[in-house]
Amino acid sequence: MLLGDGTRRTLVTLGTGLALLTLTAAGSASARPVPAGAALSTGGTVGTASIGGAAGTAGLAQPDPISPGTFGSGSGSVTVSHFGDSASAASLAPLRKLLQADLFVVAPTALPPAAAAAVRRLKGVTAAQQIDAARIQVDGQLTAMLGVDPAQFRAFAAKPTAKSAGLWQNVAAGGVAMSYTMGKLDKVPLGRDLKVTGQRIEELPLAGLGTVGIGGVDAVVSDAVARSLGIPAGNAIVISAPGADLSTLMKRVKKVLPHGAAVASLVAQKATSGTVAAAGAAGGSASGPGLSAAQTIAFLKAAESRLGLPYVWGGDGPSVFDCSGLVQWSMAQAGVVMPRVAADQARTGPLVPISELQPGDLLFYHTDPTAPGYISHVAIFLGDGKMLQAPQPGEDVEVVPADFGSEFAGAVQVDPQAAASVAGNPAG
Repeated sequence: MLLGDGTRRTLVTLGTGLALLTLTAAGSASARPVPAGAALSTGGTVGTASIGGAAGTAGLAQPDPISPGTFGSGSGSVTVSHFGDSASAASLAPLRKLLQADLFVVAPTALPPAAAAAVRRLKGVTAAQQIDAARIQVDGQLTAMLGVDPAQFRAFAAKPTAKSAGLWQNVAAGGVAMSYTMGKLDKVPLGRDLKVTGQRIEELPLAGLGTVGIGGVDAVVSDAVARSLGIPAGNAIVISAPGADLSTLMKRVKKVLPHGAAVASLVAQKATSGTVAAAGAAGGSASGPGLSAAQTIAFLKAAESRLGLPYVWGGDGPSVFDCSGLVQWSMAQAGVVMPRVAADQARTGPLVPISELQPGDLLFYHTDPTAPGYISHVAIFLGDGKMLQAPQPGEDVEVVPADFGSEFAGAVQVDPQAAASVAGNPAG
């Protein structure tokens, strides 16, 4: 759809399986293709998932100072650029507690304030923050971006990112916070501006690298910057409901939303002593069927055919791949629709202990120090103690010994029906 202002608007899926409006200025570089099997509407909901977000309730967090003229200030591994002024820093209220992000609502247009108010009144909801969400090009990469009030939203982020006052001060001052994974794997240097394409092309400073922990989201700006880029105002809601039954709550949330809005669960999986702690299959039974023998053979054959091809951030085949792009492409060759990002691929079937692993199962890892509970890497178990993966920039798709070390988050036996549901495929 081409609007009168020259901005092209389409719908593609967020990592949660929800569709976000995509803003691409007419005449700008073309966006990355929508992954095969991605939904092009916001209808429907994603099913139940385990609760285990990276953040829980915490006490007062002390702000991290920004040293003048330096880079790398922040909380732990969160990297912060130095820019902005003392006025913007002083306006950012201190972080007093962390909120577990459990559900995410999105619509193609602005949600009425009454919808957010109704969500807040639902039993089990601790907090609900109305925000902005769209896909937008950042340095030529089609990126899921949120527009937020930094002081209010930061509590929903993963703990290290939430505690970095410097990062959120920079967002308030007009910068773009980029996920640790995108920044590191796409080799984005600190200290320079990013080309962001919305209703018009803008050069925005990089605020720093810190992952918020919402599947597929790789960029955050202030709501004021979101307005200037043309992102719909208040078309999304992030919900914290740590003690609620998410399946029941999602149905209640759906009832108070206007037509066209959708809701999905946000999940982080954990492993305890080498075994998975809880199951979290979305859209299917945790004990449902896995891949058929024919699908498993086709999946593994496709993955092994990509050995030696290069890792590229955002690559989804057929000749370049990132970790989840390799899984999605290889599964597609077996006729299985998968979601795009590792965090959502972790919700595509029952969790299995290491002792019961079979070839074709997926292995998941926590590799992002700015969001320790976030699933940020996936590999394919081959059997005989080996796994196949697209590792990182500068390396190629490879077979290596299966890793069950400290970063291992658990393993999943993919259920095609659950995978299609998480991917947002109506047929799922």
